[in-house]
Amino acid sequence: MNQQGRELGLFADLDGKVALVTGAFGGLGLHFAQTLARAGCKVALAGRRVAEGEAVLADLCRQGGQGCVVALDVRDPASVGAAFEAAHQQLGPVQVVVNSAGIATTGPAMEVEEGAWQSVIDTNLNGAWRVAQCAARMMRAAGGGSIVNIASILGLRVAQQVPAYTAAKAGLIHLTRSLALEWARHGIRVNALAPGYFETDINRGFFESDSGRAMIARIPQRRLGQPGQLDGALLLLASDASEYMTGTVLPVDGGHSINSL
Repeated sequence: MNQQGRELGLFADLDGKVALVTGAFGGLGLHFAQTLARAGCKVALAGRRVAEGEAVLADLCRQGGQGCVVALDVRDPASVGAAFEAAHQQLGPVQVVVNSAGIATTGPAMEVEEGAWQSVIDTNLNGAWRVAQCAARMMRAAGGGSIVNIASILGLRVAQQVPAYTAAKAGLIHLTRSLALEWARHGIRVNALAPGYFETDINRGFFESDSGRAMIARIPQRRLGQPGQLDGALLLLASDASEYMTGTVLPVDGGHSINSL
C-alpha cells in the first residue's frame, strides 16, 4: 500500500491485489482506478483510448501507484479476452474487477433511433456481462475474487428521456444478482454500486441551470455527490471487508432513491 493509502487507513487486504477497471481513462472509472491504486492495488487501466490511458498511468505512477494499460472495447468479446490476458501477463491474475464502462444518450423515447438504443445496451449491459464472464473464468481458476458492477439509481427508479440507459442499468442490477447466486460456490462475489447524481466536468453546466438546480432540490441531502464520496462503498465491495456480501446493490445517492414520490 502506498503512503497515501496508509494515511487514509484504507482496506489493507487490497494491498498487492490486481484490479482491472473498465472505462478507466476518464470520469468515475478514472476515479475508481485511482482509489484502488491508493489502497495498494496494482491496477490494469482498461479502455479504448490507449494514448489517454498511458497519460493516466504515468500520473498514477507519479503518485506511487502501480499498474498497466490494456486496450479494451467491451463491445467486442475478443477484445475483452485479450485485455484480461494482457493484464494477467503484466500484473498477475485479476482478483478485483470494476465494471464501469458506460455511455448514455438523451432524448424522447419515441425519437430514439435503433442504433442509439443498441449502442447503449451493448456497452452498458452486454459489455458488463462480457467482462464479468471473462473475469469469473479467471477468478474461478485462482480461487475467487470480487466483481463490482457500476449500476445507477436509475436502475432502481426511472427518469424521463433516458430509456436505454435505465433499461441497461436495471438489467445490470438483476444480472448482478443472478451471477452472484451462481458464482458464490466458486468464491466469486458479485455486487453493484449504484451512484446517484455526482458532479463531473461533463454535467457541471447542467446542474448550474434552472433544471439542474431543481433536480438537486429533489435530493434529500440537497446536494450533488462528489466522487470521493464513493470511495468507502467501492473499497468495501472490492475488499474482504465484504466477504459475506454478494448480490448486494449499494446506492450512494444522498437519499435520492428513497425520496417520496
